[in-house]
Amino acid sequence: MSEIASSTENLETENPQADLASGGATVDTVTEVPVAIVGAGPAGLMLAHRLHRAGIDTVAIDLRTREEISTTQRAGIIESDAAMDLVELGVSDRILRDGYEHEGVDLRFAGESHRIDFKDLVDASVWLYPQTDVFIDLADARDRDGGKVYYGITDPEVRDIESSAPTVRFTADDGTRHEIRARYVVGSDGSRSMCRHLIPEGERKQYFREYPFAWFGFLTEAPMSAPELVYAHSEHGFALISQRTESLQRMYFQCDPTENVDAWSDERIWETMQARVAGADGFTLKEGPVTEKSVLIFRSFVQQPMRWGNLVLAGDAAHTVPPTGARGLNLALHDVKILAEVLERALGSEGEAALADYEPRALNRVWRAQNFSYWMTQMLHTPPSASPFDIKRQEGELDNVVSTRAGRTYLAEQYTGWPSHG
Repeated sequence: MSEIASSTENLETENPQADLASGGATVDTVTEVPVAIVGAGPAGLMLAHRLHRAGIDTVAIDLRTREEISTTQRAGIIESDAAMDLVELGVSDRILRDGYEHEGVDLRFAGESHRIDFKDLVDASVWLYPQTDVFIDLADARDRDGGKVYYGITDPEVRDIESSAPTVRFTADDGTRHEIRARYVVGSDGSRSMCRHLIPEGERKQYFREYPFAWFGFLTEAPMSAPELVYAHSEHGFALISQRTESLQRMYFQCDPTENVDAWSDERIWETMQARVAGADGFTLKEGPVTEKSVLIFRSFVQQPMRWGNLVLAGDAAHTVPPTGARGLNLALHDVKILAEVLERALGSEGEAALADYEPRALNRVWRAQNFSYWMTQMLHTPPSASPFDIKRQEGELDNVVSTRAGRTYLAEQYTGWPSHG
């Protein structure tokens, strides 16, 4: 630890005449830390928290305000390992009080529900806990631990990533200009990442798929319609019944990517949802007023390499998945779990060579998740202009999954995540 500790000294000065940023522009402060993090969502803050526990200082920045990040509704399913990390790493134990442990999901098709019992099949579970709550817990932990995070910044620049001293410059929300001098820069700045474009165009390869449908997502003030998630396939299109609290629910239905949310009244939304879950068993949804509506575009994306020089990408900056398999946030948290360990080694006796371990370990899980998310998406969603054959073929595929233990086990293993060492 002594070699790491010696490299984590945080030096901040406030003399703009003495401290000129690269290129000669005057800045108000210069800070030296081992790791600068561009993007202060859950991935960036979890990385900062893990590094803090290893005695490594960071500075994190984000274009969004703290309020904006904490109020943007996102994914809500957390793998058990990731959930326990929040508790065991000292972030917060709130997930144990406010979250819901789910030991299975329902696949609903041809008007009937079929439960996939995770506990019975793979002795695992997942937690229903909104991404906004994960962020709030991590942001509060950074405050508690004295972490330095700048929200609502503008004019970010990342320079000299191929050198041993990359820099990050930005304007804080109070108008002051700052420079961070780091040994390594981590780009965890989301699906619209600035950092991914810093890798030379001729050196990067992007794998991309866009889907011909989207999700219409809405929040409703209503009781729970089911104790666990319900994935519903029908000739009318896909629907997902999810939960948030005892009195607030999050639901989705398949729609056109160009759908206008203002064209959808509460009555029309509920009529669509009820038609997609209807069946001979009489299952219906508990309705209430709709409080928020949005359209979520579907994309699959991976950029390689995930590292260039002393810049490393993590989370949505490097890869995105359709939300069908609930992999996005879990992949990001797994990225930074690997990356924190690799950076600790890189700042210690192993040096920069340790960074070579990051990408292959991360990508192994990324491509498995891409496959699972694609499989779930194509199995459950009604293709545009689907024929009766297409619908019946999907029902046959779903029946293959639910009617054999091998099929149910495959879905359970994929959905609950794989062992981190796998």
